[in-house]
Amino acid sequence: MFNSMKSGAPENDKSAAANAPEVVGRMVQPHDQAWARLEPTTKTATASCIGSDMSIVGNIECKGPAQVLGRIEGELRASDLQISDGAQVGGSVIAQNVTVCGRVKGTIRAVRVKLQNGGVVEGDIFHRSLSIDENSQFEGSSRRVENPTDLSSSVYAKGPQKKDVAPAPLPSINAELADGPKH
Repeated sequence: MFNSMKSGAPENDKSAAANAPEVVGRMVQPHDQAWARLEPTTKTATASCIGSDMSIVGNIECKGPAQVLGRIEGELRASDLQISDGAQVGGSVIAQNVTVCGRVKGTIRAVRVKLQNGGVVEGDIFHRSLSIDENSQFEGSSRRVENPTDLSSSVYAKGPQKKDVAPAPLPSINAELADGPKH
């Protein structure tokens, strides 16, 4: 009895306790490992969501990832952005990673841009990596740049560009004929 009290547990409980970590290890460990894998990404990567019944007019800045299911008119910034099927964005999009399954009408600036599952983009895409699935549509221009999210290094930041000025009108042929032939 003294031996069993020494550990604070009866002798037969010791064997159960000795076997418990093994059973727990087999049964709980996979769960704990899965939880450990999901926990950090879940806490730091909880996506903000614009619901399918929401329509927002204005600029949106999200410090983390975001998912759009509804409609946005304005500039949208996020670390990672998912524009889901049925979602619409009218304006510029700036993020590290952008996946378009819905519709974007405007400029996209992202390191990685994916158009998939019938996604549609009408506008320019500044990117480091661009992929377009066969069912998706892209109407606009694409430019690979080293820092697509850095607006200071963009084409737009170079200041107003000289606009093509129409050449001066040529003298009309009738005026030359009226002056007569020149010798």
